[in-house]
Amino acid sequence: MKNIAPIYLYMISVVCFVAANLVRDQYLNLYYILLIVGILSFFIGFKNRSKKS
Repeated sequence: MKNIAPIYLYMISVVCFVAANLVRDQYLNLYYILLIVGILSFFIGFKNRSKKS
């Protein structure tokens, strides 16, 4: 995960947030999992970006 470019991690987080919004009513467990993955990938991408600067 540390060698992935931050833009890809941001894109993963956006996809997770959109997918979480789509499955919110039907699959509550998957909704929370996607939210956590989205938040984690966003912060890892932010951390990687700030390290390279």
